[in-house]
Amino acid sequence: MSATIYLHELRARMRSVLIWSLSVAALIGVFFSIFPGFAVNAAIINQMMAKFPPALLEAFGMNRTSLATVLGFYSFIFIFVQICLAIQAGNYGFGLVSIEESELTADFLLSKPVSRSQVLTSKLLAALSSLTITNAVAWVVTFVSVAALHGSYPYQTGPLVLMLVSIVIFQLFFLTVGLVISLLVRRVRSVTPYSLGLGFGMYVLSAFIGMFGTSVLEYITPFKHLDPTYIVQNGHYDTPLVLLDVAVSLIALGISYWLYNRRDIHAVS
Repeated sequence: MSATIYLHELRARMRSVLIWSLSVAALIGVFFSIFPGFAVNAAIINQMMAKFPPALLEAFGMNRTSLATVLGFYSFIFIFVQICLAIQAGNYGFGLVSIEESELTADFLLSKPVSRSQVLTSKLLAALSSLTITNAVAWVVTFVSVAALHGSYPYQTGPLVLMLVSIVIFQLFFLTVGLVISLLVRRVRSVTPYSLGLGFGMYVLSAFIGMFGTSVLEYITPFKHLDPTYIVQNGHYDTPLVLLDVAVSLIALGISYWLYNRRDIHAVS
């Protein structure tokens, strides 16, 4: 690892990390601020939800939990947190090496006395550090918000911690998959369409599975592997599917190193 490259990459992402962290904090904080209204009017809300199409309720996991409980409400919020985290991690994955090529600085970087593996490792560690900051913000804001409600609305800590721990697996999946895709395509001119497509595409696929019960497709999307409503209901992960996420991340990481070490980097003419 090169400390110089790591620090440069980390500093370059600080503005992005701040924006994503504040967005996640605002999302959790604003949603939790309206939770007491849901809890007080639970009967009315349940009657209203009973009129919704079953497919819509299944898509958001609202037919398997109660929005009048702390964990049920947080599992609903957590879906939107996952979407934000998926896009952020995808952004970092797609831009990890492609930004050097699009800005025509890749040949300059690789002319330094560091190996390609060291360059990629330094960039990966910087991206992981950036994602960890956002992860930490999500943990802090979640527990602060829940603590403010603790006196009146009891909850189990175990499922809540499991949901928050799942963020790491979730981020790694989108980071590594984004990285390997960026190395498979010829050139990534803009990371945003790719990260939005990957993040929202996986979420829409998860909603599609919930609406139509296409169980075969559940092996593809981590939104289904790390389903917050499943965690709340069962108090544990769907272990085979979570292990599949880990395996995909490790395989994508290994392929990324192999591709990057053999990639033809065009010099500035």
